Amino acid sequence: MKLAGLLIVATCATGLLVSAQEGSESSTKSKIVALEQAWNQAYKSADTKALDGLLDNAVVLVNDDGTVQTKAEFLASVKSAGSQSGSQEQQVVPESMTVRVFGNTAIASGVFRAKGVENGKAYTRRERFIDTWVLKDGRWICVATDATPILH
Repeated sequence: MKLAGLLIVATCATGLLVSAQEGSESSTKSKIVALEQAWNQAYKSADTKALDGLLDNAVVLVNDDGTVQTKAEFLASVKSAGSQSGSQEQQVVPESMTVRVFGNTAIASGVFRAKGVENGKAYTRRERFIDTWVLKDGRWICVATDATPILH
């Protein structure tokens, strides 16, 4: 009888733990989506201070042309593009996004659309992205990102 009682308690405790983990995962997914939106807004407005806070110092940034940038190079390119009158990102929005959580790591993937003006010509680009976020020192920070143009 004592064994049956112990099994019931263990089963209930396991159920509560699984429920707490699912709630925690849902909360993490919401945080990552909010961070992705903050990144898009900061990029659009060339807010390098906000971008600096979202990206790990050792972040791996793979651009849509296959080049790789350091964090410093990326921030400098954003600052430079933001100060040029011939190039202006007017809208950066995700069309779709999925977040998967693996403990202290989260992977955000999806498609985003960017609209803007470059050298006086309007453009719209769609790209598939994947961003890797890690919980580091109590906050989520992006450690790797990749964007691939969708050509059709």
